Amino acid sequence: MRNSRTSEVPPSESAAAGESTRGPRRRDVLVGAAGIGIGAAAMFAGGAAVQSVSGPATFGNETATSAANHQWRIHPEPPAHAVFIAVDLDQSVDRARLESLLRILTDDANRLMAGYAPVGDQEPQLAETPAGLTITLGFGPRLVDLVNPRAKPEWLAPLPAFKIDQLQDAWSGGDLLVHVASDDRLTLAHAQRTMLKDLRAYTTVRWQQDGFRNSRGTLKPGTTQRNLFGQVDGTVNPAPGSADFDELVWIGANGTTGVGGASPDWLAGGTSFVLRRIQMNLETWDLVDTPGRDAAIGRRIDTGAPLTGSHEHDEPDFEALTPQGFTVINPVSHMRRARSEDPTERIHRLTYNYDLPVAGVGGMGASVSDSGLIFGSLQANPLTQFVPIQQRLSDADLLNEWTVPIGSAVFAIPPAASGGGFIGDSLYAA
Repeated sequence: MRNSRTSEVPPSESAAAGESTRGPRRRDVLVGAAGIGIGAAAMFAGGAAVQSVSGPATFGNETATSAANHQWRIHPEPPAHAVFIAVDLDQSVDRARLESLLRILTDDANRLMAGYAPVGDQEPQLAETPAGLTITLGFGPRLVDLVNPRAKPEWLAPLPAFKIDQLQDAWSGGDLLVHVASDDRLTLAHAQRTMLKDLRAYTTVRWQQDGFRNSRGTLKPGTTQRNLFGQVDGTVNPAPGSADFDELVWIGANGTTGVGGASPDWLAGGTSFVLRRIQMNLETWDLVDTPGRDAAIGRRIDTGAPLTGSHEHDEPDFEALTPQGFTVINPVSHMRRARSEDPTERIHRLTYNYDLPVAGVGGMGASVSDSGLIFGSLQANPLTQFVPIQQRLSDADLLNEWTVPIGSAVFAIPPAASGGGFIGDSLYAA
C-alpha cells in the first residue's frame, strides 16, 4: 500500500521544529558534532514533509523476522534483489567523525525501510514503496580498531587460507559493509544511492556486488530457490525465528550463545557475516550430464532429493550401498562434505546469484557467461561454524571442479540501535 503523506512534523523531530522549517544541509548533519541525535532536525523535501519512522518494513503480509535487539531483519524469503557494498574509511576519519557518519546512516536506513524519505532526499517519491527493503550495516576489523580495539572479537579477521581460494582484492575485505535488499529494483537503486551519498565524503568504495534471486510470486511460498547450476540451494537452512536459528545465528546476552562461544558484550543481539564470491564455470558445467551433476552434488538436480531419498527434505543415508558395493552418495559429493556430525557446525545461508556481461572475448567457442554465487553466511562465530565446513569443502568436494572462491570478507553485525541511538552505539559504550 502506498504510504500517505501529511504535513505533520514527526514526533521524533518536534524538538527541532522551531529551529527552521528548512532544516540543516546534508553536509552540516554529516560533519556536525557527534552528539547530534537521530531525527534531530525536520526537513521538507520535494514538497512533502519528512515523516516519522513507524516500525519494520513490510511487503504484502510478510514482516521481517527480527526481535527488538537485532539489526539484521531476516525475511523468511529474502528479497529478490540485493547489493553488498564494502567501503574503506578515509585516513582523516576519526572516532568522532565515524560516530556522526553512523548516526546519519542509521537515520536514513530507518526512514527508508519504513517507507519515508530521508533528510535531504531529492527524490522522496522513490522512498514510498519499500517492497521488503532491508538495510544492514556491518563492521570490518579496521573500523572496530578505530573505535575500540579491545572490543574486537577474535573471529573478526580474514578467514584462514583455503587451497581452493583464488581471492582477488577487488572482491575482498572492507572497513564497513552496507547491505541493501528489496523486492523492487527501483527501490533498491534509490536506497543504495542514498546510502552512498552519505558515505562519499569520508570513504571510498572498495567493492560492490549485485545479486538476484527468484522474483516474489514466481515460486510457491517455502520453495527452496535454485542457483545458476540449477541446483536447489539452501535445503537445510535453519528457519528464521526458530529456536535452532536463534542458537546458531544470534550472539546472546553476555556475549555467548549455545554454539558461538565468547564474544564481546557489545555484540549481544548481533551476529557475524561472511561473504564469499564464488565464480561458477558454467561453460564446463554444460558438458556434464544429469547423472554426473547428481553425483557431484549428492542430490537429484530435478527434485533436490538426496540420492537415497524421494523428496528434497528426506534425510540422506550416507551408508547406503549400490549393488556393486559403492556408496550411493559419493563421500566427496558436495552435500556429504558440507554435512557435519557436529550439530553446532551449521550456518544460515543467504545466497544471491550474479551474472555479468562477458568482456574481451569473441569467436567460436568463447565464454558466454561470467556468473556465480554471492554466498552470504550468518552465524554466531565463523571460526567454529563456517570455517570447519569450508575446510572440508576445500580439502575434497567434487563441485570444486566447477567453482572457485574469488572474494572473501568477514564483518561483525552490531545489534539494533538503542532508543535514540545509532548502529554501533554499543561498541562506543563498550
